[in-house]
Amino acid sequence: MNEPANRPNRLNRQTELPTRDMMLQVKNIHVSYDGLEALKGVSLNVEEGSIVTIIGPNGAGKTTTLNTVCGTLKPDKGEIWYQKQRIDGLCTEDIVALRVAHVPEGRRIFPHLSVLENLLMGAYLLKRKMEVEKNLERVARFFPILSLRQGQAGGSLSGGEQQMLAIARALMSSPRLILMDEPTLGLSPIVSRNLANIVRSLKEEEGLTILLVEQNARMALNLADRGYVFEGGEIALEDRCENLRRNERVMRVYLGR
Repeated sequence: MNEPANRPNRLNRQTELPTRDMMLQVKNIHVSYDGLEALKGVSLNVEEGSIVTIIGPNGAGKTTTLNTVCGTLKPDKGEIWYQKQRIDGLCTEDIVALRVAHVPEGRRIFPHLSVLENLLMGAYLLKRKMEVEKNLERVARFFPILSLRQGQAGGSLSGGEQQMLAIARALMSSPRLILMDEPTLGLSPIVSRNLANIVRSLKEEEGLTILLVEQNARMALNLADRGYVFEGGEIALEDRCENLRRNERVMRVYLGR
């Protein structure tokens, strides 16, 4: 059957066997706001140790997907599995305790708390002081500027430094999976490239798994292993990023070629 003219051609689903275990599986989730369906049967997989990106226009359901994975929203239908455990019925705190961290859109740091206090808020579920201290050292390695700003109010930092603080706060929870929502939003190209390099290092040096929502499609597709293109609350395209970068529709609509 031919696709409707106003819908993008869908790519074939991945046929090769995965080389790593699936850390996160989202299966046919539907989410509604005030009776309007924001997600319409979204399914995606995130392999352990990979970066997976979601791109698409505003209102496509990208942020809704992350908020549903972290428990802020509940799906009307469908399942979410993390490390072979179903989590769509859990509250956010229980999901965080499973080592899932969320870096929300707009940073949402505590502006009147110091940088150090913001970081310690990220470690509130950790029981061992040694683990907290180890994570502070880890943060200092990736974000040395924050070590110099520990006593400074979070709200007095530059936009780029606040985004670093938001990511660093997530690292303080000792996550295995990090959900990142628009980390480069409103930042200069230089700061954005710096953050992209840090995200890549978190995968390569720390072995973290990252699900990244990003408006900068070019950066996201260069950074991630696999990508999903959302349109109208559905997945329009999915493939390895090296293939998406060569896809005619992606090049025309999202990469400006």
